Amino acid sequence: MGHGGNVIEELTADHREVDELFEQIEALPGADQRRRELADRLTMELVRHSVAEEQYLYPTVRRYVDGGDDLADKEIADHGEVERMLKELEDCQPGDGRFDTLILRLKNAVTAHVSDEENRLFPMLADVCSADALRELGEKIRAAKQHAPTRPHPSAPDTPPANKLLAPGAGMVDRVRDMLTGRGKQG
Repeated sequence: MGHGGNVIEELTADHREVDELFEQIEALPGADQRRRELADRLTMELVRHSVAEEQYLYPTVRRYVDGGDDLADKEIADHGEVERMLKELEDCQPGDGRFDTLILRLKNAVTAHVSDEENRLFPMLADVCSADALRELGEKIRAAKQHAPTRPHPSAPDTPPANKLLAPGAGMVDRVRDMLTGRGKQG
């Protein structure tokens, strides 16, 4: 969940972690219950990542990158689509055709989003921010992920200041639920 480095290195490491989770899900037989556990971990990672980006990355993009409002709006819309799919995935079990369909739709949406961020947004951000600013933003992203929700909340605010006020409370409730149910535990 926390990798270190500047914001681009941190978020890129998250992207690779998510890629690996998709590969692990796809490598298991259709009805294998380990796919549900991996889908829960995938959901947790994607939600924390998205919340942190919405709290810190996109406001920075809006402020400093030319055309940043449009870029941030598109990325936030992508997050909304992914979060709705994650919410639907919560009610699916491996072996259910909807599970496989949602995993494929999620993978396609996340892959397109990641490609856009890594090939377009990150280079634009690197051009306008100092190395110190990128490092500081990486610290903020890591801190936000520690307190972020771990479950999809599609109707929650996705822009500051409301998201910064409400996400930690939702995150605390989600982590208590995860602890009580054992959700997200490895092994």
